[in-house]
Amino acid sequence: MSPAILMIIAVASIAILLFLVMRLKWPAYLALLTVAVLTALAARIPIEEIIPTVIEGMGSTLGNVALLVGLGAMLGGIIEKTGGAEIVASMAARRLGEKRLGPALLVASGLVAIPIFFDVAFIILVPIIFSFAKAAGHKSPIALGAPVAVFMVFIHNSIPPHPGIVGSTTLLNPDVLGLVTLLGLVLIVPMGFVLWFVNKRIMATSTFRMTPEVAEKYADAGAVDLTAVESSRNASDRTTTTRTITHPGAGTVITLILLPILMIAAGTVGGLFAPEGSTVANVLAFVGAPGFALLVAAILAMYVLGIRHGWGRHDISDLMDAALAPAAIVVFVTGAGGVFARVLTESGIGDAVSGLLTSWGVPIVLLAFLVALVFKVAQGSGTVATLTAAGVVQSAVVSGGYSDFQVALIVLAIAMGSVALSHINDSGFWIATKFLGLSVGGGLRTWTVMCTVAGFLGMAAILVTWFVYGALA
Repeated sequence: MSPAILMIIAVASIAILLFLVMRLKWPAYLALLTVAVLTALAARIPIEEIIPTVIEGMGSTLGNVALLVGLGAMLGGIIEKTGGAEIVASMAARRLGEKRLGPALLVASGLVAIPIFFDVAFIILVPIIFSFAKAAGHKSPIALGAPVAVFMVFIHNSIPPHPGIVGSTTLLNPDVLGLVTLLGLVLIVPMGFVLWFVNKRIMATSTFRMTPEVAEKYADAGAVDLTAVESSRNASDRTTTTRTITHPGAGTVITLILLPILMIAAGTVGGLFAPEGSTVANVLAFVGAPGFALLVAAILAMYVLGIRHGWGRHDISDLMDAALAPAAIVVFVTGAGGVFARVLTESGIGDAVSGLLTSWGVPIVLLAFLVALVFKVAQGSGTVATLTAAGVVQSAVVSGGYSDFQVALIVLAIAMGSVALSHINDSGFWIATKFLGLSVGGGLRTWTVMCTVAGFLGMAAILVTWFVYGALA
């Protein structure tokens, strides 16, 4: 089949996918699978090979995704239910002091956002945002809550074990997941400062009115009292008929959040210096494997955060099992994205699209960003945008002879595209605006502006790194 016809099929497939998701409101899982089958038929993949291709695409993607997202959800679930978010936020506030409650909350939210999905993490932080904003003397929680929301969604899109970044890495090269994690961490640290500065400028030049419901809740919220944090935390320990439930310390919670990251870093960095194939290299690769690192953290969390503080074994088991329920949806959507990507590859559509765009002189890293950005703006879901972009560029990346470092940069470029220009078709937009009391216009002036700054600035840093690396290689 000619490249021109394949391009037409590609455009039609994307149009149908957007129509099903945006207009008919089909679930993303069903829409991706349907479009994948229709694309395979249109591209004349032999009919007897279509379902095996679907199964192969689903299976190859779910291997990494189900493992990492499932373990990450369990770790995040136990941190959430044992009060980890409040504990970390209180510790950060005590360390930085009353005059730096905003930065303290930003630091705490960054830690909490690593293992916990954005929507859950932000919602459990809302009462803390209110109390910190009251203590800082703000007339509304927007001044502290808006940068926290954007920072958390930026982390959600940029750092494993979250589904979009894991899925795109799996499609392009699962071996670079550790490198993606480290580069993502390097990217998010300065982004926190940038978002805080941008938000201060927005707050200085704009006035936002809270919705009546949120204004009432904020009026009733109490300001955090740092001198009473420890006593209140101890007082919140609860006693059941058989045991007393206590709370872990902030250091324990932070250690469990950072443990898998440190293990991944040890494996990735150590592997650069250990002789390839040696016992040391093999041990480091095993210890630093993201799946093993999260498994260790989840097992330790069961005891250190749960059983050690009075939780029953059945309670902990039920808690961690329940954390898998919301993760199941994104796992299946990610798997369906893998099916669509496999069909694009097997049909030759991926080669045709990538070949055309690269012939125009567009660097693959910029192409990946732009494809993800178009899908993000069009249909709102960062996960769908990420997976579709990875599927479009997969053939070019696999056949392009790129180094692991370059592939990791391409993955992060896709992540930046899935953050920028977020607006009213993104569920994250509504979560942030609803809980902070922002109008649609207020959300566009805060959430959308900061998401766009974060996405484009992050992409600029990736482009500079790409060209510097290319010049030095």
